[in-house]
Amino acid sequence: MRKFILLWVAGMMSTLLALPYVFTLQHEVLVQTSLPLVYIVLLAVAQASIALTIALFFGLKLSQKIGVPVFELFDTYAGVQKNIRSVASLAVPLGVVVGLLIIFLDMFFASSMPTIREVAQGIAPWKALLVAPYGGVVEEILLRLFVVSLFAWLLGLVTRVKEVSKSTGIMWTAIILSAVLFGLGHLPATASIVSITPLVVGRAILLNGVGGLVFGWLFWKKGLEYAMVAHFTADIVLHVILPLV
Repeated sequence: MRKFILLWVAGMMSTLLALPYVFTLQHEVLVQTSLPLVYIVLLAVAQASIALTIALFFGLKLSQKIGVPVFELFDTYAGVQKNIRSVASLAVPLGVVVGLLIIFLDMFFASSMPTIREVAQGIAPWKALLVAPYGGVVEEILLRLFVVSLFAWLLGLVTRVKEVSKSTGIMWTAIILSAVLFGLGHLPATASIVSITPLVVGRAILLNGVGGLVFGWLFWKKGLEYAMVAHFTADIVLHVILPLV
């Protein structure tokens, strides 16, 4: 229950912090709507609350069933100091690599659509900084804790595998499916910048899939906190550091 509450609160706080960035990115859409801004905020909060509650309730149970370590960082006070160093030493470098790889791959689409750098340069740095926890917390809860665990559990039922987390085939299938959904999930935000075409869809799956595979592997092998820190780091590279260099 403690993990549920801690992650739910962190998810809700991350959602609120992300709103200035989201509102800037989707400014034209918001201008066309007749709803007052306060109602839009309340809807976003309500949606996040429901999604987090469902994802955490089932995700924590399913991850335990398949044998994946979940947020063991705070299990003991003595383990916090030791585990923080362990998480940072692996997750931060991987997050940087993911961010740099996405920047490199994005260059191949520069002639067809705005690059990540061009989009990020139009948004205030403080807003970009505030949105980073959303990816690290909310998206990891939804896509890794819930979706990967759900797919892996279902595949385990179908194949009658008891120790699901030890099945490389099952876990990678679940991670890949989650990574594809991760990419598709970014299309609504992309639609506020460019029209959705097969190329745009392919770009979303490719760029976000890179992170999805790495974060999924970290979730599977090391735990949710590793995936969260890596995702947060990658977003810092993409949305905060990239526009400044």
